[in-house]
Amino acid sequence: MTETSRMGRFVKIAVSAVIILVSLFLLQRLLTPKYVDDVVEGAFVAEYYEEEKDHDLIFIGDCEVYENFSPAVLWQDYGINSYIRGSAEQYIWQSYYLLEDTLRYETPDVVVFNVQSLQFNESQREAYNRMSLEGMEWSPSKVKAIFASMKDSENFLDYVFPILRYHSRWSDLGASDLEYLFKKKPVSFNGYYMRVDVRPAENVPEGRPLADYRFGANAWSYLVKIADLCEANGIELILIKAPSLYPYWYEEWDAQVRDFAQERGLRYLNFLELGPEIGVDYSTDTYDGGLHMNLSGAEKLSHYMGALLREEIGLPDRRGEEALSAVWEEKLAAYEAEKLAQYEYYGMDVE
Repeated sequence: MTETSRMGRFVKIAVSAVIILVSLFLLQRLLTPKYVDDVVEGAFVAEYYEEEKDHDLIFIGDCEVYENFSPAVLWQDYGINSYIRGSAEQYIWQSYYLLEDTLRYETPDVVVFNVQSLQFNESQREAYNRMSLEGMEWSPSKVKAIFASMKDSENFLDYVFPILRYHSRWSDLGASDLEYLFKKKPVSFNGYYMRVDVRPAENVPEGRPLADYRFGANAWSYLVKIADLCEANGIELILIKAPSLYPYWYEEWDAQVRDFAQERGLRYLNFLELGPEIGVDYSTDTYDGGLHMNLSGAEKLSHYMGALLREEIGLPDRRGEEALSAVWEEKLAAYEAEKLAQYEYYGMDVE
């Protein structure tokens, strides 16, 4: 075989390999869920990486943070620059590794963690794992988060190459899969998920008795890790329990968190108890019968939280910073536009 023919054969193989790799890449982009229509919560984690990393406050946790606090209000009323690194049923080990991941980019003054996820000692569903983990950028933190989260039926390579997991998703493809093949649609406001509709809390079930009220050793170890990580980086950690009426929050659980907070010298805010002081009204401030706050409730909680962060912790008012204020001017315009669009959609009067 001549040198020319060998070179021609090599070029053909190389071109074929490139075509195969590009095709697989495009198929993977097409088949991987975009989280822009119904289940938008799967997009929240990834949106953080598009932001300038200069936040004074970071929230971590499940839906009890991303539906109950509004960074827009914290900025508008107090000049606090914040972001919510939340995701659906975010397990506490995922919160820890998301915090570890965040510290690759920035070191906030304060971290707020919602303690509801202590109820889970192991992952419950693969779908929730994927909504928390797929959006993370690759790093040692993501690798550790995957291994800490995977159920027995899951495979690490399915996270490395999502096409292995979603190869049969053809029947679920829609217009958004093509529209957002290479671009992203923002679905949150600094991690906040806005809902303006109202469904009052009625007939909320009481908690059923448990055989053992102690938090699991695995979950508990990650609360210690979160506290240690914050302490090592000079970050003030605030533990909270959002004012969600369900899932039920037991007094025995609350006592364990209070004891831990006292032992570690941490603030713990139980918003179930603080609701009357804040003005939470479960007939108007929830969109799903008491599970989460709607816009009205989230803005009340945010105003209360902002006052505490300013007056007791001393987070700075940064509204005088020209560049940051310009960024927030755009964010607030989008926030108000979405608010008006939702009021119109639900046939509600603009507040």
